[in-house]
Amino acid sequence: MFESIRIRAAVALLVSLIALFYLAPSLKLNIPFLPEKKINLGLDLQGGMHLILEVEAEKAVESAAERLSNNLKETLMDKRIRFRHLKREADRISMELPNREERDAFEEVLSDDYPDLEIESSETVEGREEICLRIKKKHADYLKKFAVEQSLETIRNRVDQFGVTEPEIIPQGNDRILIQLPGIKDPVRAKKLIGKTALLEFKLLDEEHGLDDALKGVIPAGSYIAYGHKINRETGHRGKASYLLKDKTLLTGESLENAMVRIDSRFGEPYVALKFNSQGAKDFERITAENVKKRLAIILDGAVHSVPVIQERISGGEAQITGTFTMEEARDLAIVLRAGALPAPVRILEERTVGPSLGQDSVRQGILSIVIGGLLVILFMVGYYKLSGIVADIAIVLNIIIIMGALAAFQATLTLPGIAGIVLVIGMAVDANVLIFERIREEMRMGKTPRAAIAGGYSKAFVTIMDANITTLIAALVLFQFGTGPVKGFAVTLSIGIIASMFTAIFVTRIVYDYFIWTKKIKRVSI
Repeated sequence: MFESIRIRAAVALLVSLIALFYLAPSLKLNIPFLPEKKINLGLDLQGGMHLILEVEAEKAVESAAERLSNNLKETLMDKRIRFRHLKREADRISMELPNREERDAFEEVLSDDYPDLEIESSETVEGREEICLRIKKKHADYLKKFAVEQSLETIRNRVDQFGVTEPEIIPQGNDRILIQLPGIKDPVRAKKLIGKTALLEFKLLDEEHGLDDALKGVIPAGSYIAYGHKINRETGHRGKASYLLKDKTLLTGESLENAMVRIDSRFGEPYVALKFNSQGAKDFERITAENVKKRLAIILDGAVHSVPVIQERISGGEAQITGTFTMEEARDLAIVLRAGALPAPVRILEERTVGPSLGQDSVRQGILSIVIGGLLVILFMVGYYKLSGIVADIAIVLNIIIIMGALAAFQATLTLPGIAGIVLVIGMAVDANVLIFERIREEMRMGKTPRAAIAGGYSKAFVTIMDANITTLIAALVLFQFGTGPVKGFAVTLSIGIIASMFTAIFVTRIVYDYFIWTKKIKRVSI
């Protein structure tokens, strides 16, 4: 028995030391060889930003319809199928075919090369075939779902590169994303970084037609007017500029491999250097070889950033985006380009910012609630169960240390509901000791010796304690699996606390009793 007590005491001491080892950095103890990781505080405890975004998934379908309409136009021209007025409106594509023969050839192309398109309506007017196409519902639903999933991953990559500790980025419903950024110091910059679509395109300037005529409303077919900014290097003045661009996109940001900030050696200004992947490098080399002495527009989210002249074929797959960027703007642009473009625009539905002072108040009140609740329980246990109450109080303190150490070790996030979970666990830990103590009292009333009373009390209370704690643990795990935000924070501390309370209430307190019974040979239990 003495050997058993020593082994069990060693296990309890080891668990306590491990918990203190991970907890020490959070207590600001500067001891060598300690881990650097502290307990992460949630948004409600350290301040930060809470956003709910809505992904405009319909725009992803419209973008797909735009790509399909451009590809369809080229396919029909390659196969010499005559058509007129092919245009895209929202997620529909309308066109006109001159006769029934051309329609038969068109339907064959549609069946072979465009399985995701279907004819929504058709009408014969004076021998001409007017057709309206749409993306099939099954494919449209897939595009919408993919847009939300891709937006979630893209935003997560951007936030990770931005450097936020323990962000919460999870889907809500079919088209919404919940974002919590604890400790964020520049919410405006974070919103710009998260919400930027970052669609990068390379298009040729339409130098065959006049910009002035286009601005007056005479826009040639296959071209459109885009806007950007032009910088006067002498005065530094930034003015608005108009450009007549060709519709066809030669290259997109999907071909990017990397984007980095560089400093211009001539003007000392930051710019973003682009590096394409292997296929993108080949495409860029082909585009520049075919369009020497022409101007290539670099467009980001519809705004023209620069329109350099292609002097010669460019191999190596490198390009650059210049402008009057600050270093911070250039870094953020590089981040969104590396993380990739959002497949659809996002809209902020809800925004809350929790200031650091409010977070500090939450921490202070949370700690106060634990201290007051713990002290009341400790005083009650000592007053009602005497020296046995002190044993239970030791288990409570150890329980809290183990919970906080586990939070630090697993890098879990402590939230205000998580503190509520700790307070609840304190009560549950005491409840287990109350069951044991009342069973011991019953055994002593029956005239049993202290050794037999304690053994009987623990054995009879064990099943009840396990049943109550395991059912609560199952509920906590379900909350963690399906809950979000505050619910998950509550479930984390509750789950850890239940396991710790069973360890302290059943295992640790029994060591104390066995020590005094077998080593000190006590004749009476103070209970």
